[in-house]
Amino acid sequence: MLRIAVASGKGGTGKTTLAVNLAALLADQGHGVRLLDADVEEPDCHLFLHPHDESSAPVDVLIPVVDDARCTACRVCADVCAFNAITVIGSSVLVFPELCHSCGACPLLCPESALHEESRTTGQVRRGTVDRPGGSFELVTGALTVGEAKPVPVTKAVRAAGEREGADVVLVDAPPGTSCPVIESVRGADLVVLVTEPTPFGLNDLRLAVEMVRALGLRAVVAINRAGVGDDRTLRYCEEEGLEVVLELPDDRRIAEAYSRGELLVDALPELRQLFESMWRRIVNAVTAQEVRP
Repeated sequence: MLRIAVASGKGGTGKTTLAVNLAALLADQGHGVRLLDADVEEPDCHLFLHPHDESSAPVDVLIPVVDDARCTACRVCADVCAFNAITVIGSSVLVFPELCHSCGACPLLCPESALHEESRTTGQVRRGTVDRPGGSFELVTGALTVGEAKPVPVTKAVRAAGEREGADVVLVDAPPGTSCPVIESVRGADLVVLVTEPTPFGLNDLRLAVEMVRALGLRAVVAINRAGVGDDRTLRYCEEEGLEVVLELPDDRRIAEAYSRGELLVDALPELRQLFESMWRRIVNAVTAQEVRP
């Protein structure tokens, strides 16, 4: 199974555009592909792929609950919590579920056994089937419940769902940035495709993304969206850092129009299909050659 993560240092660079079009192209070519939408705070792959036969499963985390009859307000739970999710005020113990990371330390160490854990639903994982002329593929989508502050448990659930048998290629549409959800999304990938734009902001965030990938010991290549709008600094940076540029998607009004209609570029603009085909060949070569620097 080949695992390819599509990430970016900032939002709006075209990461999802690349992921959904690559998934559709691979399905058309007969590959057994599975696409994971791990941008659980704003999942939008389904807007372009229109999956059917969807099923969903909740994502639950464990949250401590205080038994006031047993609690002596000894503060052991508050002292052991690294995330400040428990505080003691007088004789009362307050739990803040939004801060809890479900590590289990507080019920384990409570000397009075005054804490137990209960499930709390923080999101859901949806599975659906996307039909293409060359065959169908599975879209797995994570969705964080509105108001919840911790996306990582949902991200982990999406990754776990994507590890099932039946796919030759697993594509992960990661969230933007370099935070914990991104790290969880790209972890274990055979290759990370970093999507950027040839602008000063795009280059700055590409540098951050490259640092993240290298810190994780992963390998990366670069895809440039809206090529032609800026200067050559992004290309020069990639050359200096030994990062292969696998795609240069032109700055074309027709691309923006197709995107705004929720259409796939490989369908709306067939002449772009060869760009995505070339990108996939470069990705495969990068993985098999083992020569791309992280």
